Amino acid sequence: MSYLRNKNWYFALGLILAVLSGIMLFGFMQVARADERGSHHQEFTDSRYGHNYAYPVRGQYIEALPSGHRVVYYGKSPYYFYGGAWYRPHGQRFVIVAPPFGMIVPVLPPYYATIWVGGQPYYYANEIYYTQTAGGYVVVEPPKSEVKQAPLSAGQISSDQSFIYPRQGQSEQQQAKDRYDCHSWAVSQTGYDPTQPPAGVPATQMSQKRADYQRAMGACLDGRGYTVK
Repeated sequence: MSYLRNKNWYFALGLILAVLSGIMLFGFMQVARADERGSHHQEFTDSRYGHNYAYPVRGQYIEALPSGHRVVYYGKSPYYFYGGAWYRPHGQRFVIVAPPFGMIVPVLPPYYATIWVGGQPYYYANEIYYTQTAGGYVVVEPPKSEVKQAPLSAGQISSDQSFIYPRQGQSEQQQAKDRYDCHSWAVSQTGYDPTQPPAGVPATQMSQKRADYQRAMGACLDGRGYTVK
């Protein structure tokens, strides 16, 4: 009789463990399916100015950054840049965002459209506008003036492109700080801010202001240990 009781007890215990295992397996499958669904992010096609390129919709989260991304600092805050899309840390994940106005990036996205406003070129991709500055490109507000010229070919870069080289091995964070500080100084010296270009200024005058700003920016960066060409 004792043997039968023990046998029944073991059978009941095994049945309970089997049921619990089934519940846990079902739960893991649901989590895996949820993760699989979350890995397929929504995208939209940016067709403005004939750009016609797809980007991930902002506000979504990713678990890991794309391979080959670049880090750009705005103040002390890191932003990550890849293929025209921007990411910021959010806990253990990253959220897709828009970059702040005034951020200076070393290179343009791989695909972009070039437009001309008041004699000044703007580079457009993923609902973001960039203008050229010493050592890179600055994120600016959308132009308020009418676009005067049809978009140029995507991927075209203006002939006066400049490059910045850190002679003293400055870190990415230090480079971002120096770019921002020199940008602020150049604006104060020339009265021209590429992040807020004045409207209604003749093209020749705008070109001169932009050239003065770039010279001031280059002189400041040179004084901080950079080679600008």
